Amino acid sequence: MSAETVRWLSFSVGALALAATLGFIVWRFLHPPLKPEEAERRRRDGLLGNGKIGDCEITDVDGDIITYTYSVSGVIYTVAQDASAMARRLPEDRMRMVGPASVRYETRNPFNSIVICEAWSGIRLRTGRRENAATSGE
Repeated sequence: MSAETVRWLSFSVGALALAATLGFIVWRFLHPPLKPEEAERRRRDGLLGNGKIGDCEITDVDGDIITYTYSVSGVIYTVAQDASAMARRLPEDRMRMVGPASVRYETRNPFNSIVICEAWSGIRLRTGRRENAATSGE
């Protein structure tokens, strides 16, 4: 290879690297990283559109954190979802949510799941305490 060919190859590789770097900088400027809240909303929307529905059991509710358990192919998953973005959709008495519910999960990664999002809820509210026969006068 002649010295001139090596010089042109070096120049071409350098120009290509510079163009790629400038392109990446412009792309990052025009597409800033998602805020965590937006990334979480998009995750929930993806599960709403593509998630498989199954049965689960809500085991605990602590403020806006909903803890639930479900089984997929014999594997038991225990997950907690932060439902603070949907707090207005939750009942005032959060413990009414404890019990059977529906879950949406990703089939390739069942740990990725939700029990509530902006457009869907798998929560089945309990109506309250059942009176037993002794207190109802039957």
